[in-house]
Amino acid sequence: MQSSFWQVFLSTLAAFFGVQSDQNRRKDFSQSSPMPYIIMGLVLAIGLVLGLVLLVSVVLAP
Repeated sequence: MQSSFWQVFLSTLAAFFGVQSDQNRRKDFSQSSPMPYIIMGLVLAIGLVLGLVLLVSVVLAP
C-alpha cells in the first residue's frame, strides 16, 4: 500500500514534533519503503533551518 503525499507529510510532521501516535507509527513502519519518510524528514528539517534563518534576518534587519 502506497501512502499519499499528504499522509507522508502529516505523519512526518507529527513525528518531527514528537506527537506521532503509536497506531500511525505502526502503519508507517508497515510501508514497503521508508524512503518517502526520509526524504520528507530532510525537506522539513531544511525548511525549519531556512525558516529560522529568515526569521533571524528579518528581526535583526536595520
